[in-house]
Amino acid sequence: MLHNSMTEKQLYANIKSGGENSLFTTYEIIFQQLINGLIQGSFYALVALGFSMVYGIIKLINFAHGDIYMTGAFISFVAFSIIASFSEGVVGVVLAVIASMLLCAAIGFSIQRIAYKPLFDAPRLSLLITAVGVSLILQNTVMVITNGQFMFFHSAIDNMAGVRFGENIGISFLEIAMMLITAVLMIILTLFISKTMWGKAMRAISTDKDACRLMGINVSKVIGLTFMIGSALAAIAGGMAVIYYGQVHFFMGYIIGMKAFTAAVIGGIGSIPGAMVGGLLLGLLEAAGTQLIGSEWKDVFAFGILIAMLIFRPNGIFGKTTIERM
Repeated sequence: MLHNSMTEKQLYANIKSGGENSLFTTYEIIFQQLINGLIQGSFYALVALGFSMVYGIIKLINFAHGDIYMTGAFISFVAFSIIASFSEGVVGVVLAVIASMLLCAAIGFSIQRIAYKPLFDAPRLSLLITAVGVSLILQNTVMVITNGQFMFFHSAIDNMAGVRFGENIGISFLEIAMMLITAVLMIILTLFISKTMWGKAMRAISTDKDACRLMGINVSKVIGLTFMIGSALAAIAGGMAVIYYGQVHFFMGYIIGMKAFTAAVIGGIGSIPGAMVGGLLLGLLEAAGTQLIGSEWKDVFAFGILIAMLIFRPNGIFGKTTIERM
């Protein structure tokens, strides 16, 4: 989505016309699509992190995770509507996203405790069906509350202000801030997983839960923390999406959940660096596909990549081949 004076179709028409500035216009489009891809990839990466963390610990593909993103967006919308009465602009947006993050962390923990924990020793299919059920509950709850309507959001933040490169192209301060926030969150999470005792406990549980119990690790508490962190990251992505796109809808979590799952598979599901790289890579590939074959085909393009990845490299970019002994 272009935010500047000249639309994507106009820029492409300039290239087709063969004018003297056509080469420069090609660079403009490449730059804009690069920014679009990184922004969209940031959303995918933050949601994909939750998929990978949960799968790495309990081998569950949590299909409700995309709806946590949607719930976070909706909570951010409601929170900002309340906060706007006494604080607008950046402060109001930050407070709204923090509120969304905390509430979604609590929701994620509650879902894990009520819906998933009783089924940890059940067949994986039971957990998977439960995840689909939780997804439908979240989705339909927001649908009833909003009456199935799009809810539109407008903050006092100027989406157009930023750094410009020539007349037709630029990057807004909002886009810069979102990419920086995503990068900082990814670095913090990587350090948390690799350096802290909780992170080491998560990595140990992903290897052998029973041995961790024998070593005195509170497996239930660590799994609950994993759900809280993943849900908080999805809520931050949802809050940023509301600010960036200016709308929230009860069905918005479904497609990004599928895309984030695709990103996790591309990177190697269960791998934290893989989720980050997979999300950004998918965003960039989608932007390229949008430019080359049209926006109406971008979802086909994304899932075509997933199918190709499963065929030629089923373990993903950072995934490792594991051997299960009976």
